[in-house]
Amino acid sequence: MIIGVDGNEANVKDQVGVSVYTRSLLEHFQSAANDKTQFRIFLKNDPLPTMPKENPHFSYKVISPRFMWSQLWLPLDLYMKKKIDVFFAPAHYAPRFCPAPLVVTVHDLSYFYYPDEFLKKDLYTLKEWTRYSVKNARKIIAVSKTTKKDVIKYYNVPEEKIEAVYNGYDKSSQPKADKLLAENLLTKLKLKEKKYFLYVGTLQPRKNLPVLINAFAKFSKIHADYKLVLVGKKGWMYDEIFETIRTLKLDDAVITPGYLPDEEVKELYRNAMCFVLPSLYEGFGIPILEAMSHGCPVISSFSSSLPEIGGDACLYFDPKNSEDLYDDLIRLTEDESLRKDFIKKGYERVKQFSWKKCAEETLNVIQKIENS
Repeated sequence: MIIGVDGNEANVKDQVGVSVYTRSLLEHFQSAANDKTQFRIFLKNDPLPTMPKENPHFSYKVISPRFMWSQLWLPLDLYMKKKIDVFFAPAHYAPRFCPAPLVVTVHDLSYFYYPDEFLKKDLYTLKEWTRYSVKNARKIIAVSKTTKKDVIKYYNVPEEKIEAVYNGYDKSSQPKADKLLAENLLTKLKLKEKKYFLYVGTLQPRKNLPVLINAFAKFSKIHADYKLVLVGKKGWMYDEIFETIRTLKLDDAVITPGYLPDEEVKELYRNAMCFVLPSLYEGFGIPILEAMSHGCPVISSFSSSLPEIGGDACLYFDPKNSEDLYDDLIRLTEDESLRKDFIKKGYERVKQFSWKKCAEETLNVIQKIENS
């Protein structure tokens, strides 16, 4: 069986979200490849050094030009060569007119819940291309039960066509704490150990950061020595975030370092008072597991898939109520035994998720196509 995969999401330098998902699956596919199960990874550009290495059963195929790649040039190559048995699209978008049975992963349908956060052109593309993909897919993989319900609701897809396969997280692959790196990083960002709250993710409206900033503003009136660190690249429509910081006169207390390398983010998790994910909607929420794996307790909004992923290992708050979040910040900082309890629960919770398990279940869905 030869499985074709769109590997473009993994072939980027700064990896978050779907890029991490795709790269993690490719790494496990590469190690699982053999005479009976081979992989051909299709790319627009030459593979970066961070991509899994080729072997006799795992190879890359670069197709150009990049313009209209998935609408024209990829389908044309698939039709002309006819050398794959199944095609896997790990990020919503399937090639047009795919000659092989198709499996597609849907990560979230946030654009139905918060359409105002998207440019009209992007919104139309997301809705219609996902519609095409799920309609033409033989099987759909949803990254959570919440996402599965959304696909059924908004695209009228039969339940039996969708499999829920959770994303993973491998703590075993993470390096040990780097004390020197942590000291230098905290000094550079003017932070003190356990004296800051941490957010990691794209800066965009759906992440609901003004609620976090407002809760922190009230908190800082009591604990002026704490800071709030918002790690992540700017997405779209992020002006309100920085305007809230300026309005509340928190320019010195809220740190926005932008995108940081993984090794630095891990040290920030390890040294934070807690991690806060205030999102209005998440298809999965990998940062919850990442924080837990580094002994960082989690405060999460009670919305979409987040309670499904965090289980009883998080403190939850109403995502539209900054007072509710403020109460949780106070509870966690003033009750050390509660904080330790959530650290312990987090370590246990993260054990339930792994990229190996995710890849095996994903591959199982793909392989069943051949016999269906």
